[in-house]
Amino acid sequence: MSKTIIISNRLPLQINIENDQLEVTPSVGGLATGLKSFHKEGDSIWIGWSGMPEEEIPGHLIEDVKVKAKEEDCIAVNLTSEEIDGFYYGFSNRTVWPLFHYFMEYTESDDWYWETYKKVNQKYAEEVLKHYEEGDHIWVHDYQLLLVPNMIREHAPDAIIGFFNHIPFPSYEVFRTLPWREEVLEGVLGADLIGFHTYDYERHFLSSVSRILRHQVDFNEITLPDRIVKVDSFPMGIDYEKFEKAALNHFKNTAEDKSELQRRLDHHLKTTPDAKLILSLDRLDYTKGIANRLRAFEFFLDKYPEFIEKVRLVMLAVPSRSNVPQYQRLKREIDELVGRINGKFSTVSWTPIWYFYRSMPFENLVDLYTSCDIALLTPIRDGMNLVAKEYIATRTDHTGILILSEMAGAAHEMNEALLINPNNFDQIARTLKQAFEMPKEEQIERNKMLQKRLKRYSVEKWAQDFMKSLRNTEDNRQAFEAMRITPNVLKDLKERYNNASNRIFFLDYDGTLVNFTDKPENARPDEELKVLISQLIKQENTEVVLISGRDKDTLGNWWEDTPIDLISEHGTWLRKSNSDWQLSENVKNDWMEAVRPVIENFVDRTPGTFIEEKNYSLAWHFRKADPQLGERRANELSNVLKELISNRGLSVLEGNKVLEIKSSGVNKGKSANKKLAGKNFDFIFALGDDWTDEFMFKELPDSAITVKVGIKQTSARYYVEDIRKVRALLQSFADKN
Repeated sequence: MSKTIIISNRLPLQINIENDQLEVTPSVGGLATGLKSFHKEGDSIWIGWSGMPEEEIPGHLIEDVKVKAKEEDCIAVNLTSEEIDGFYYGFSNRTVWPLFHYFMEYTESDDWYWETYKKVNQKYAEEVLKHYEEGDHIWVHDYQLLLVPNMIREHAPDAIIGFFNHIPFPSYEVFRTLPWREEVLEGVLGADLIGFHTYDYERHFLSSVSRILRHQVDFNEITLPDRIVKVDSFPMGIDYEKFEKAALNHFKNTAEDKSELQRRLDHHLKTTPDAKLILSLDRLDYTKGIANRLRAFEFFLDKYPEFIEKVRLVMLAVPSRSNVPQYQRLKREIDELVGRINGKFSTVSWTPIWYFYRSMPFENLVDLYTSCDIALLTPIRDGMNLVAKEYIATRTDHTGILILSEMAGAAHEMNEALLINPNNFDQIARTLKQAFEMPKEEQIERNKMLQKRLKRYSVEKWAQDFMKSLRNTEDNRQAFEAMRITPNVLKDLKERYNNASNRIFFLDYDGTLVNFTDKPENARPDEELKVLISQLIKQENTEVVLISGRDKDTLGNWWEDTPIDLISEHGTWLRKSNSDWQLSENVKNDWMEAVRPVIENFVDRTPGTFIEEKNYSLAWHFRKADPQLGERRANELSNVLKELISNRGLSVLEGNKVLEIKSSGVNKGKSANKKLAGKNFDFIFALGDDWTDEFMFKELPDSAITVKVGIKQTSARYYVEDIRKVRALLQSFADKN
């Protein structure tokens, strides 16, 4: 039976050693909490770091760590202190984290960090491969493991792999500054399904893939030579019932059952019944906007002094990455701000800020959620922010007000909250005043809508939706697999080839026999290709036709020493072996003077594009243009040209990063059928990569073997992944046996 393999930086366990004994407790918060029920209820294993450096685990306990982890269906990856420094504290948290959160000034590009990151990612991938069995589904999590999907793919090409990024993905302009940008994108693209919290992050990722790797992107699908990768947004939820139930139980506690924190909160509420508590709860991180939040709170008290002694900010900052310099500086800054604001506004019986710098158990978090009238969460950039959702889930009487930064991923789902710009202190101050004055009826109306949505899209639903989409990618792959030229299919084709009396090959050139180049004139045939074509031609009763959109002069010069039939400009010109070029269609070019200025206007407006003028057609190339701008201009130009040339017997042909205007009566299908006329070929083979070849695939006889290069929508019966596979396929025919 297939299983799910979950891979994350850390296991959902805390492993400690006390008195030479192992202590294992469940982790709280984040991914561990989110996937706990999914992991326990399903058939899955979880692979991750134990949380302790290898050197700190006594030799006689190493095996015990594995056993304890296995009892929880977990597999521990051991990391040395040096690996942790370079992989986790280095590349993950000093390179990726600040860059992906737009803190470019904090981003460090260190070669040792990168090399260690690659090494550790390889460790995780190898551990996965030890436990992977055919049919398993692999789910890789987060920015620490960006390279793992492709590392797995290299050794298990048929594996079904999902990847989820739990932090923002930055815009192309920011991401492109990463020195190892190509390697990171290629690592993630090892997955079949890539998930983000919001559409914005998804869009940024697709833009980077298109512009940096130049892969074809259609809506939310990326076409690779051998696969189609789907990218989608899945906003992560919380274990709603857990928080709701905890809040209900909280209110049933007797005085003796209450925590010390709750008693202190109750005392405040009793002695100052008209005062409001504002909750600020975050991990201590520069992305959370804590310093700005404090300044905005100070601005609020200055602007609305009537709220002095009527409000208190309860601020919990959970320690994080305390050995990273930026975090140390942030801690000092927050300490100083709290001290200054308390010193500025405190009275004999009141201080404006209660500040806690520590972790708190779950029960205390529920104390804070249920006791605070307002939650003020102002991250400068945040992947999701589950605290916002947890706060709403605990408001069982439907009161309470959430003030949330529009820069948090959660803001996309929580429009009923009061959304603010975390850098606008005046707006935050006005919103706090609005919150204080909001009637209970309005609070209840807003929170009921929020709670209904959060309850419906829980973390379990999030995981189920992701896994359902991952399984769908498997179905799509199987549909394509039926068309792929597998060893068995190739065996059958070779048998047909060997038994045939008369054979003919129709071969496209650019994108089929050679790779595309930014400058078309650089795509000359290499020696390997010339030898391969010569071998095919020498086969008995075998014809080879190069059928291309190239102009006749270029095609003729490149192949002048090879006795091969050439068809150029999609069928306008024909040159039989050892003969001169002949015009195969009655076409005109008097229309070109009227159309050329229109295309030139688009060249001027679109950097990186140019016109290629052929004898009877004009081509606008946009391969070197910015991908998004190029596609947009191509759509514009296509519409303009279609209107301009209507009733002129012309058509616009959309090729691979090229638009071509030519006679409507000329296409590769018509030209190929002319070659077949009056001859009895019992092996017809056609090979091409773009829409110009579809005419050939559609119009050749049903018995023809038609092959598309790349996974694309096509009328061809089969496909091969790339040019390397094309040459290997043709070589198998050239070798014959």
